[in-house]
Amino acid sequence: MKLRIKSILAGILFCCCQAVVTQASLSRQINAIVSSQKGVQFSIHIIEAGSGQTVYAYNARQPLMPASNMKVVTTAAALKYLGADFKYTTRLGMCGETLVVVGSGDPLFGDRKTDAKYDRKPDWIFEYIAAALKRSGIAKVTDIIVDTSVFDDQRVHPNWPKEELNRWYACEVCGLNFNGNCIEITADNKGGRVVLSVLQQTTYIEIISKLIPITSGTSTVGAYREDRPNKITIKGKCKGTVGPFDVAVERPAGFFGYMLAEHLTKAGIEVKGQLSEKPRPVNCDFRLLAEFTTPISDCLERANKDSLGLAAESLVKTIAASNNPGTKNGSWERGRELISQYLLKIGVKSDQFYIDDGSGLSRKNRLTAEAITKVLLEIYRSPYWELFRNSLAVGGVDGTLSRYFKEQNYKYKILGKTGYVNTAKSFSGICITDKGDYLFSILANNTNGQTREAINDIAKAIIDNL
Repeated sequence: MKLRIKSILAGILFCCCQAVVTQASLSRQINAIVSSQKGVQFSIHIIEAGSGQTVYAYNARQPLMPASNMKVVTTAAALKYLGADFKYTTRLGMCGETLVVVGSGDPLFGDRKTDAKYDRKPDWIFEYIAAALKRSGIAKVTDIIVDTSVFDDQRVHPNWPKEELNRWYACEVCGLNFNGNCIEITADNKGGRVVLSVLQQTTYIEIISKLIPITSGTSTVGAYREDRPNKITIKGKCKGTVGPFDVAVERPAGFFGYMLAEHLTKAGIEVKGQLSEKPRPVNCDFRLLAEFTTPISDCLERANKDSLGLAAESLVKTIAASNNPGTKNGSWERGRELISQYLLKIGVKSDQFYIDDGSGLSRKNRLTAEAITKVLLEIYRSPYWELFRNSLAVGGVDGTLSRYFKEQNYKYKILGKTGYVNTAKSFSGICITDKGDYLFSILANNTNGQTREAINDIAKAIIDNL
């Protein structure tokens, strides 16, 4: 019996020693990677998911710009406040002869990638609405109202870079979003003449081409806003085919309303009167004709796998609206307040975060690696973990990780959310090993051209050593 006890104790001691040696090896490898990145600020935290114990930390409580790793916090908070069964529901109906569209803040309404996922063809929404009107015997619409009151009217975050507001990742956020609030443009040099094509044909947008055709050299094509809203000038040089590329529009509700009116007219439904963006009339006898729903799982996936900023920002404002009287007037201010309360409740210290937006585009956001691993651990231990994990990009397979971790040792085993804004890179998620799951967060500021590779090497070191 004594011999058996001694054997058990020896085995336990061996396992403990082995774990210490493994962690020491991991620390040496990560420290070497960090040391090779001269001048780069790091905040790194790695924990064993089952126990919550730290296996590596480097400036883990140092707040840094998280870039798109802000979306990890936003999506986790959205599950906390909205629940796994939450669905966005955009409603369409009649108030007398007025066609009313009641927006829900759905960031994926008319989203091309989501539509492709469900085998829906372009413009299906307009065809569906026209068919619904015809089924109800409606041949004429006097006015169109687009109700966006679920969100406030601050569509552009004040701390986003002004020179980037025409980019897809900095599009406006509205109570009625459509097609990612962008138009898709392609430039073609056809025998010395540059032709522009726009996927979303509408008179709501005016596009002016100042492109110069070239036969040699590199194409440089850019889209620029003019003083008048939705007047876009395309400038640069075009050699062959450039695009398609997305350009953000202004006042997305009007963008959808105009396209709706134009499609209804083509379908033979007479449209008169005015297009208005305002709340549905209080005394309206609303007759529902159609509903369009999007599950929160699709929004989480587009936010985390694909880093769609509109999905994250809409979730922030939806969190706010869901906690406001009448579920209206969702704002960044109220959303930030509620996300901050969530972080405090799960044990993140107030000096380890500052929330400014939901996507990480604002350079005022601050998070620590420890704050992010606490969020990951909280969601890991919740009933929402499988849903959340499925929203993360999978190494070597999809999303923003499709071109990384393709080696057999890492493919499918590293899942997470990448992040990038100028001078800041990040990566947080989960490493799946034979000995268990490990949650990690790697934030880097004052970065250089080699920092992304260094961050990926740290994630690989978790698999290699643990």
